Amino acid sequence: MQRITDAFAKAKSENRGAFVAYFTMGFPSLAASEKAVDDIIAQGADVIELGVPFSDPFADGGVIRSAAYEALRQGVSLADVLAAAKRLRAKHPGTAFVLFSYYNPVFSMGLEAFAALAADSGIDAVLSVDLPLEEREEFVEILKPHGISYIPLIAPNTPLARIKESEAGLENSFLYVITVKGTTGARAELPPDLTTRLDAIRASAKLPIAAGFGISTRAQADEVSRHADGFVVGTALVKCLAEGKPPCLV
Repeated sequence: MQRITDAFAKAKSENRGAFVAYFTMGFPSLAASEKAVDDIIAQGADVIELGVPFSDPFADGGVIRSAAYEALRQGVSLADVLAAAKRLRAKHPGTAFVLFSYYNPVFSMGLEAFAALAADSGIDAVLSVDLPLEEREEFVEILKPHGISYIPLIAPNTPLARIKESEAGLENSFLYVITVKGTTGARAELPPDLTTRLDAIRASAKLPIAAGFGISTRAQADEVSRHADGFVVGTALVKCLAEGKPPCLV
């Protein structure tokens, strides 16, 4: 299955950026986060990032950190997130699902065991926030036979040559281009030089690129989509759930 590739191709054919939506699974409860995924797919999301709650989410801002801590307080584990993914896959056979995690929960489960369970759950790709390029080869090679790809994170200061290395050998994937230095979180304004950087990456990359961190409004998403193949929204959606609202991008 090439669900990620197909999602970006479909968005491109419709002259829009692919909508990548992130949720911390287990917040405010596991059932509520599954319902939020259903809701955002109904609103047109193309790719869903299923966030695994972790005790030290150093790349995340306050909203997602708080969501992760609440999910962990309820005992939500990687295995629970994969079980939720399997239920969601049954309802949404055509939607691309990315498991978004720090490396420790995956490593603790065992890479082979994780890959088999993730494949059975219908996961298309994995994004590990804290696994650097130089240390990912073993993990990527274990995922491949199970039909699971890997999503590289591209930092604001990553040189173009390293970006080319990051996408080498990957299929059914995209480059997650971080828009700002720092942690996740909604921002009123994105960096003034962002569009220039996105244009440069897009011109040299073979994989689609999706920009994330800080995007919280439809206007920001539309602006980014003029220079990237997609956009990622997470904090704004999780904040909606924290406020008892259905998830949406305004």
